[in-house]
Amino acid sequence: MKQFGFIGMGNMGYAILKGLLKTVEPDQLIFSVRNKEHMERVSAETGVSYAKDNVSCAKESTCLILAVKPQQFDPVIGEIRDVVTENQIIISIAPGISIANLQERFGKACRIVRAMPNTPALVGEGMTGVCYDEALFTQEEKELLHTLFTSFGKMELVEERLMDVVGSASGCSPAYVYMFIEALADGCVKNGLPRQAAYKMVAQAVLGSAKMVLETGKHPGELKDMVCSPGGTTIEGLAALEENGFRGAIIKACDANFEKNKKLKG
Repeated sequence: MKQFGFIGMGNMGYAILKGLLKTVEPDQLIFSVRNKEHMERVSAETGVSYAKDNVSCAKESTCLILAVKPQQFDPVIGEIRDVVTENQIIISIAPGISIANLQERFGKACRIVRAMPNTPALVGEGMTGVCYDEALFTQEEKELLHTLFTSFGKMELVEERLMDVVGSASGCSPAYVYMFIEALADGCVKNGLPRQAAYKMVAQAVLGSAKMVLETGKHPGELKDMVCSPGGTTIEGLAALEENGFRGAIIKACDANFEKNKKLKG
């Protein structure tokens, strides 16, 4: 048996695979995809063997990661349902599909882990919300899951009822940050800064600011105040953001994301 198997190998599956290769030997990994050309290319790039089909991949995996789109779940589960056992761990990275819904689709009491990684996993800086019934897993299995999810960033174990909010906190938020970077860079370009310099400077400022929050443990409001001098340029800019609804727009985006997740929920 391999430690980890993947059914599907899109951008997120590939990011997770690349992360795992930092701590797990290639011979402990296996994957399957329908596109033979893509399968051979990934295998050549990573040294990871591929299975002849999804059933073979499922049979050979201790932890089976379903890295396919939600609309592909039913056909895939239909293929592997009869070969999956209660000794295996099934990991879903699809948004909106609950553990109970997945167990119903499998038609048996599978041990399922639900996870929501985000796209910064592609550069090893992902943030993954994870939920599972801890009573069903041994300490060794919990450590194996920790190895998986920290191989491409950080993880946070949450109650399943909070997974829809995880989408707002880390799943969708990179897109909001990219929009902020783009808008701030546009403002800098408007005032004369070359575009590439603007992107580089703004992106680095965002990266450094995030590290300040994570590494100092200080409240974001306190860190914000540290940048503001009385009567200075920064507080003037913050006042303009407040006047134009910046904070409220972000909260509304979270609300919209949360409501959409609830509609997708299985």
